[in-house]
Amino acid sequence: MDVRRPPRADDLLVLLAVARTGRYTSAAAHLGVDHTTIARRITALEDAMGGRLVSQTTSGWELTKLGQHAVESAGRIEAAMSRLNGATAEPDPISGVVRMSATDGYSAYIAAPAIAQLRASHPRLTAEIVTVTRSAADHRPGLDIEVVVGRPQTQRSQMTRLGTYTLGMYASREYLDRAGAPTSPVELMRHPLVYFVDSILQVEALDLPRRVVPDMDDGVTSTNVFVHVEATRAGAGIGLLPCFMADRHPDLVRLLPEAFTERLPYWMVVRAESLRIPAVVAVADALRAATVRAQPMLDGAA
Repeated sequence: MDVRRPPRADDLLVLLAVARTGRYTSAAAHLGVDHTTIARRITALEDAMGGRLVSQTTSGWELTKLGQHAVESAGRIEAAMSRLNGATAEPDPISGVVRMSATDGYSAYIAAPAIAQLRASHPRLTAEIVTVTRSAADHRPGLDIEVVVGRPQTQRSQMTRLGTYTLGMYASREYLDRAGAPTSPVELMRHPLVYFVDSILQVEALDLPRRVVPDMDDGVTSTNVFVHVEATRAGAGIGLLPCFMADRHPDLVRLLPEAFTERLPYWMVVRAESLRIPAVVAVADALRAATVRAQPMLDGAA
């Protein structure tokens, strides 16, 4: 007669680490073991529970339904251990690692300060911010929160519209002295454009130049908006830049704001399973509040 042994608590904590990171190698680094140990412990836990707990995708490991059930138990075990380690003190539920992704500018000027302020009250909280400009996805293992541009097309996550930001055309004073300041959209299209790499742009809402100034030739293109700002400051051409980033630099001049002003929305996506984690909820609340406070800055000066 085949009698399964009960699941071990330490194996459940290994599964919790895999669920949070989406990768065996990252979970191994977090736990201080090698990835083969992670694989062995997950296999042992699957044997004990009688089914698959994770499935491999192109972007990492995802929990199965049985795995989600196991992770809920693992979270309770982790919380109980935290209470024991805290001795007489009540453990802070806003602790542990929260993983998020957001655009470069949002990460630097809104997310990072908001999380730093939150950590002042909850020092055991750790945040990992991946800077990327892309659409949200239903399955993106290892992330609790995504902040994206444009309304997400997801079905299994909580979506919140955070606010809007303004894009405008900018050039450096030195560039305008050399190349002349455009006084109309037609003249603008004679200048090189500093913007995203068109062939790998993943966000439809950011395709503005291709629609409104299709005759502008690419000057410098990059996946990073900080590169756009610095290339524009260096005179590489005319940049379509977030006003809240460009307006920080007195050497940049905004061009034709009456013709080129685009407001785009920031949306926040929180994974359904992550909503059970107090630290994730706290970070999401902090991002919402920080975006509201920053709205005048995001609107731009012009």
